[in-house]
Order: sequence, then structure tokens, then C-alpha cells
Amino acid sequence: MLKIRKGLLDKIQELADKMHPIETCGIIAGPVGFPVAERIITMRNAACSEHYFQFDAKEQLNVWRQLEQRDEECRVIYHSHTDSIPYPSAEDIQFAIDPEVHYIIVATQPSTDADIRSFRIIAGKVTEESITVID
Repeated sequence: MLKIRKGLLDKIQELADKMHPIETCGIIAGPVGFPVAERIITMRNAACSEHYFQFDAKEQLNVWRQLEQRDEECRVIYHSHTDSIPYPSAEDIQFAIDPEVHYIIVATQPSTDADIRSFRIIAGKVTEESITVID
């Protein structure tokens, strides 16, 4: 189960809608040892693609250094699907290497229901999980 601060899901949807039709991406950080996702960090989609996302390597390194300095860790990797349902693609599954991270996918295609879903991806196995919003 993903625990996330109130307002963050709306912010992710807003960012995804703003970037549509390009996939948006980023992370949500939380304090080390505290299982709540609290702070959105938007990241540039270096692929600038409608079909997949890729973090910029330098930006990712800088973000992870900042997390370490702030005694935080990545709780969530989020991105949008602009022309499909919010379910991990084969590429999403392939690149999901951290079993501790939650993966949020938001749909932005007008013909699909606006939907945000969270998954755990462990050793290639996808499991949808519930999202609990914390005040």
C-alpha cells in the first residue's frame, strides 16, 4: 500500500495534463525510515516522447544527491501514459529495478477515464496496490 500526502495526486495529474501529449515524469520523496511519500520532484523527460519517459542522467544524479543531503529517499517514481491505460508497459517493467519503490502511472488520454494507479514491480511481476492519502 502506498501512503501519500494529501494534494500530491492532484499535483501529478495537473503536471501530466500540462505536459500532454509528452509523458511527464518525476519522483516523490519521503524521509528515510518514514513510509509516506511527501515531496514531488518533477524531472525532465529526456526522451521527450509521447510513448515513454527517461530521466536525464545528470539531473537524476543531482536529485539523488539532494535526497541524500536531506535524509530522504525515493518513495515513488511517477509518469504519465498519454495514449493508453495507466498500467506498466513492457519498458516500464524492464526498467523497474528497485523493489522498494512504488510506481504511479497517470492516464492523460481524453478518451480514457482520468485515472491514477500505483504498482509494485518486483522481479518483473506487477502488482497493483491501494493508495492511502494522509493529511
